[in-house]
Amino acid sequence: MKKYDYLIVGSGLYGSTFACMAARSGKKCLVIDKRSQTGGNLYCENVEGINVHKYGAHIFHTSNKEVWDFVNSIVEFNRYTNSPVANYKGKLYNLPFNMNTFYQMWGLTTPETALAKIEEQKREAEELMCAEGVSEPRNLEEQALLLVGRDIYEKLIKGYTEKQWGRKCTELPAFIIKRLPVRLVFDNNYFNDKYQGIPIGGYNKLIEGLLKDAEVMPDTDFFHDRERWMNIADKIVFTGKIDEFYSYCFGKLEYRTVRFEEEVLSTPNYQGNAVVNYTEATVPYTRIIEHKHFESFGAEVYDNPYTVISREYSTEWSEGMEPYYPVNDTRNSQLYQQYKELADMEENIIFGGRLAEYKYYDMAPIVESVFKHFND
Repeated sequence: MKKYDYLIVGSGLYGSTFACMAARSGKKCLVIDKRSQTGGNLYCENVEGINVHKYGAHIFHTSNKEVWDFVNSIVEFNRYTNSPVANYKGKLYNLPFNMNTFYQMWGLTTPETALAKIEEQKREAEELMCAEGVSEPRNLEEQALLLVGRDIYEKLIKGYTEKQWGRKCTELPAFIIKRLPVRLVFDNNYFNDKYQGIPIGGYNKLIEGLLKDAEVMPDTDFFHDRERWMNIADKIVFTGKIDEFYSYCFGKLEYRTVRFEEEVLSTPNYQGNAVVNYTEATVPYTRIIEHKHFESFGAEVYDNPYTVISREYSTEWSEGMEPYYPVNDTRNSQLYQQYKELADMEENIIFGGRLAEYKYYDMAPIVESVFKHFND
């Protein structure tokens, strides 16, 4: 008999949710994490009484009532509604693309005129491609032009996307944006999901609740004593980089990462919104997050005389940096499939989460993935 039913490598949302579900099934879990804190990229640090999302803004959203009830059974969530704003050369546009955006862009006030304007610009893109003998979009730029037309693309997509990926839109594959939401209503709610919010008191409360029945060891690197960890439990749940698990035998997968520039300001309200995207190519950062707006609303924003902002800079990933976004081009997709074939042959190892599955995940689908494992 081994000491644990599960060794869980990584205490991010996948690992922590797995630990919670396993404990509810009567299993004994050990969770190890190479960081000094739990929670992975959900970790928050309290700065001047504000829960700062240290690894980027996280907004929980889902239409799955089972998932929503589950996370709220751990910690109550607030009413935060994601309504980002885009700043292009000092002018503000509401996101996602909706009637407020079209009024700001063209001065149009009715759905009929807005739709006609978008269709007119889409036809222009189709005609240009047709003149070049092209029937399918060859890159992200052509795909975006076919979806929303030139004005929205040039002002709200092009610069932001090129900063995010570090490549020109003409060099990015079209499938990155298979669709762009266009809403012919005055609605700034970014998500279509029925439920959304932030844990009251921050994401640390959620992680602490998920891990309360597990043994947890931070500052513990799986790869520093791999043989020991491989033999301490009946099964291993691995949430780290899948290529690292297999010693990069096929080569290294590529990522994009984000650098954060955090600043404490002696003002209660810097930008009036949690998320402002900077879509102009000449602005080096992609967005500014003002963290207090995730948990303070209306007049209560002014209860705290300070605010904390984070400027986000998207960069190429290299060793020692936190890998954020998989680069899902042909080369990396094929490389991941080679690793996945190895993983599929493992009987006692479960690979889960964005790094182990080389897949960008929203939070709710991560929880759903763990549910599926325990329900199968």
